[in-house]
Amino acid sequence: MTTKQAILSAIKDQHIHFIDLWFTDVFGVVKSVTMPASEVEDVIERGTHFDGSSLDGFARVAESDMLLIPDLNTFAVLPWTDGADKTARFICSVYTPQGSPFIGDPRYILARALQSAKDMGYGFKIGVEMEFFLFKLGIDGRPDLSAPFDDASYFDLPTEKASHVRRKMISTLTALGIGVNVAHSEIGRGQHEIEFNYDDALVTADNLLTARVALRTVAMQLGLHCTFMPRPIATQPGSGLHTHQSLHDAKTGDNIFADVDHEYGLSNIAKHFLAGQLAHSRAMTAVLSPLVNSYKRLGYSFEAPVYVSWAHTNRAALIRVPVITKGKEAHTRLELRSPDPSTNPYLAATVMLMSGLNGIQNHLELPDPLEETLIEQKRNRIRTLQRLPATLGEALEALRADDVMMDALGEYIADRFLQAKQQEFDAYNQTI
Repeated sequence: MTTKQAILSAIKDQHIHFIDLWFTDVFGVVKSVTMPASEVEDVIERGTHFDGSSLDGFARVAESDMLLIPDLNTFAVLPWTDGADKTARFICSVYTPQGSPFIGDPRYILARALQSAKDMGYGFKIGVEMEFFLFKLGIDGRPDLSAPFDDASYFDLPTEKASHVRRKMISTLTALGIGVNVAHSEIGRGQHEIEFNYDDALVTADNLLTARVALRTVAMQLGLHCTFMPRPIATQPGSGLHTHQSLHDAKTGDNIFADVDHEYGLSNIAKHFLAGQLAHSRAMTAVLSPLVNSYKRLGYSFEAPVYVSWAHTNRAALIRVPVITKGKEAHTRLELRSPDPSTNPYLAATVMLMSGLNGIQNHLELPDPLEETLIEQKRNRIRTLQRLPATLGEALEALRADDVMMDALGEYIADRFLQAKQQEFDAYNQTI
């Protein structure tokens, strides 16, 4: 736990001149307020006011005054700033002037879901594999989609120039306190993947939010463009955000998904959690894959899921149970493969958690897995499987019809998310 005194000492010792206060709108776009470092003590104690009336998903004009309260544990020096511009940042939660958490703050919505899990005796941990593309810039300074930064394919050894970019990205994330497990070349030309260390869901969501800013900044400094668009090029695979999840005993920290006596290593709680995610997967898709472009990836890109199914070895399944070697049962987890890196990480973690908890509360039964080796013999069953939404419009309809997912988001965020995304989808359909 970071203390106020430790932060004040760090600001003085490291000659930090500015403080950025980060928060997000409903769509996960980072917003920021900058102030001189001399104001930080007052902000830590009292927060700072801002006008939320012009932000997507925030208050009406009559409720425009909002309060940013920094989370001291998110204090980090921005490694791309130095000298007279040296800046640190906090990630903030949004409060009303009366001191209540603002129901339109995605970070609060996740915190509320995590409290629901804690009330049931669970902690929720996630880890993500984030894919993205790097493009060269054209003579006009805009990204050139015909010029991927490198030609390396899956796990290929990159050129020294590409290796330098990757090392710079990893060192920047490390300086921000974000643990990186591994980074490597992906299938597409110019496509890369960074796997983040497993952690509590709120920490991972904060890290993902920070990483998107950091990677774009590093790329820009090196004369490149980094994009998290789900599928920027029709001839290349899309970018996913494969998300690994597990529940843990809130007191001991033990992984409660593990059961060495089960064929797939899953406890009854894990099976109910998995069944809950399958049951609400179509509604979740609107949040996990929130762009029109997301549906250029789902069902069309390499290994992007199509059917509402689960498996052990079939990487085309929506949810995969990774093989766990003997003695590593503490790593038992569920890998959800539909999210993409454009999602709001706070809302994504919220709907994943609440769908699983709903499965536990209602003892939902898990259907049979759909392994690759059994697909030929199960053609008839495949025809009866539900498919993930094929368009953003279809996903929004599924979300509207799912009371559990609507309640997870809360009426305030759900209404604004649906309204904005429907407008986005309608505008896409009307464009000639």
